[in-house]
Amino acid sequence: MTMFSTGNVTPGPYTISSPFAARLIEAVTMPDVTSIVFVVDDDVSVRESLELLISTAGWQPETFASAQEFLSRLRPTVPCCLVLDVTLPGLSGLELQQQLAERTDMPIIFITGHGDVPMTVQAMKAGAVEFLTKPFKDDVLLDAIRGAIERSRATLRQDSQIRVLRDCYASLTARERQVMKLVVSGLLNKQVGGELRISEITVKAHRGQVMRKMKADSLPGLVTMAARLGLRPARTES
Repeated sequence: MTMFSTGNVTPGPYTISSPFAARLIEAVTMPDVTSIVFVVDDDVSVRESLELLISTAGWQPETFASAQEFLSRLRPTVPCCLVLDVTLPGLSGLELQQQLAERTDMPIIFITGHGDVPMTVQAMKAGAVEFLTKPFKDDVLLDAIRGAIERSRATLRQDSQIRVLRDCYASLTARERQVMKLVVSGLLNKQVGGELRISEITVKAHRGQVMRKMKADSLPGLVTMAARLGLRPARTES
């Protein structure tokens, strides 16, 4: 029985703008790579149909007959998503989803031939981006994959930006970190000097180094970076 309709597939641009202001840090660009769509389904006919559909759309398909087989695959470093059957031998689709809970860079699209409302609710609450019941039209699945790939790309880009910020912060000296925390707390240079018992000129020098090393072109930018890094504002005496 054919589960997927056939039709012309026109792949669209799989890009998404970064939610983090580009001027806060140097742009973190992702290489022009082919996104991967993983398929886990124990039905060989389904795997073959999806493999053809996905490759025709311009993505790279990788198919697996079980959750265990999929888990043995090394974690990808490119935008990707997972098309996952609910009912699988051994580890079920929902159980696999639980094991992948921290993999926010790999959105999950569930497919099933006999889904019900409680199952759908459970999957969606756990973070699935879509829950499709067979048979479904291929354009519906392709739209879901496209959205999942865009989400994956955005997550990977944000992760890259955070890594850049952490590297920049790690390059600061202990004194520069103290100055940064006090500056983003809203203190003026003179006040920072009073807190640290150093001269205002020295504060200015440290502040300049912080701005350079963090690649910040403004105080609001530095404040945003501190927030992204989870830095708590320094406590000062009133």
